[in-house]
Amino acid sequence: MKFHTPKCLWAAGLAVAILWTGCQTPRQQVTETPGWSRLHGGLTDLPLLTGAVTRSITPENMTGEKGRAAMAIPDPNQKDPPISARAADHLGQGWKVRPFLRVNAGQQVTLMDVEGPGVIQHLWMVEGLSRDHVLRFYWDDETTPSIEVPAPDFFGVGHEQFGAIDSAAVTVNPKNALNSWWPMPFREHARITFTNEGDEDLMLLAFQITYELRPVPAHAGYLHAQWRRGWSGEQNPYVILDGVKGQGRYVGTVLSWTQQTNQKWWGEGEVKFFIDGDDRFPTISGTGLEDYFLGSWGFRQNYHTAYAGHTLAEERDNPLPNFWNMYRWHIMDPINFAADLKVTVQALGWSPTSTYLKLDDDITSVALWYQTEPHAPFPPLPSAAERQPVPEAAAETEPAPDPAAP
Repeated sequence: MKFHTPKCLWAAGLAVAILWTGCQTPRQQVTETPGWSRLHGGLTDLPLLTGAVTRSITPENMTGEKGRAAMAIPDPNQKDPPISARAADHLGQGWKVRPFLRVNAGQQVTLMDVEGPGVIQHLWMVEGLSRDHVLRFYWDDETTPSIEVPAPDFFGVGHEQFGAIDSAAVTVNPKNALNSWWPMPFREHARITFTNEGDEDLMLLAFQITYELRPVPAHAGYLHAQWRRGWSGEQNPYVILDGVKGQGRYVGTVLSWTQQTNQKWWGEGEVKFFIDGDDRFPTISGTGLEDYFLGSWGFRQNYHTAYAGHTLAEERDNPLPNFWNMYRWHIMDPINFAADLKVTVQALGWSPTSTYLKLDDDITSVALWYQTEPHAPFPPLPSAAERQPVPEAAAETEPAPDPAAP
């Protein structure tokens, strides 16, 4: 018997053959440098040789220039030296002469001031940081910062209390090492300042900023971060972010909550995203605070994962105030917006009668998002005094015995 193959199958076979032949081409010409369409590909992109130039700024090389690190010469007459400034005097140039900075009360220092284009890949800071100390980032010669956050809070440390974080975007390691891995592209210029707005000198500031000089994709947004504080007795829902104008993606929340008036569970409030003209009702509403931070049934223990965590252990029957600190990174699920964005959270807990109760608590937050420039003006950052954490409860002690008592 003779079989006849339909013409359509012949055509399909020819198409497959052509495709297979194309796949077997061993030496295709690359017309653009691999990786330029990306900013920060991680492990799978490490083999890609893009031609980017790596630079790093520390107190040993404040400009990041090639071949200019560790050039400081010991100066016994240095005014206001940081801690251990004289430790290398006997060793000389090249032997850890200027590893740290000192930032006096009221002083501002510039940590980074470089021309672009490029991408900041990693920021590390350590030692004695508080809400008196403010980080500000300026992109492309803007006059108002795109990032304005007290230094510890930028790294997810709330209430000035250390809590370990092991996440994809931020790591906080013992004793107080703070690391940010958020990719921060800049096109024309990048400037970072550190301001000591407190009353005490910071005797030791250690930091390192690693970045690549490389093209930035046209569709890349700029990282923004904003710190806020409110008392839910006056502002409920609490506003995490508002007034954003332009296209962007919301990527992270740090929420530091001080439970002050109600001993029962406090985390029933919903996180809501009002996107692109939403008015009374949002487009996205969660189902509870612990749900938004990817937990359930309250924060029974600390956890820190790639995308969410709770970093401070509190027992619900502790004397008030109780301190809670959470982070949530929208790395795998960014909230996209085309024109505007508002983010809120309800301060809502349980009452003694098992009904929901509006709460009177102290809340601070950091919102992180990428967007086009220029950005809308930020609300004024509260003063250093207004940023201080709520004091912890005084320890209850037995009264001292009266020596005159019988």
